Amino acid sequence: MSTLPKPFVTPEEYLDLERKAEFKSEYHDGKIFAMSGSSTRHDDIVAQLSGLMHQHLRGKKCKWYTANLRVLVEASGLYTYPDLSVVCGEPRLTDPYEDTLTNPTLLVEVFSPSTEDYDRGRKAAKYRKIPSLQDVLLIAQERYEVELYRRVAAGTWAIVEAAGLEPGIDLQSIGYTLRLSDLYERVAV
Repeated sequence: MSTLPKPFVTPEEYLDLERKAEFKSEYHDGKIFAMSGSSTRHDDIVAQLSGLMHQHLRGKKCKWYTANLRVLVEASGLYTYPDLSVVCGEPRLTDPYEDTLTNPTLLVEVFSPSTEDYDRGRKAAKYRKIPSLQDVLLIAQERYEVELYRRVAAGTWAIVEAAGLEPGIDLQSIGYTLRLSDLYERVAV
């Protein structure tokens, strides 16, 4: 039995549909992918990190955004919603809707067992193609563990890992050391 091929969706069609949709979706290579919901553990981590970012970035030239702001990876055509984005300097948005960012400095993904392979693999690789991006922070929600991709030179990235509640991870792009004990303060794994 054959199935009908899914029609190719242009970026413009995706954005038009997405702006009317009740639920968020990612877009890549002419296809729309529904995003899954999140757990309380995921939300606790994102809420805690948002509070920490709010305090740290207050009065600075960097601004943080929640997962409601879409990010476009221009090099690959990926439209996605990171759990948290930070822009240092003037945000560059794609159109008058002001809902799609193209120049993040830091992107954060909190992954679950079902999204870990994608978030740590193909998605992180696409993120690293953003010229303005300096740090990609990947946070586990099932264990006390973070992984940071840090730009060290044009096209070169270093990976820094931290596990447990004692260490911190240095987010050089925003001048902040994130203590894992602070990040996971509200989360039991």
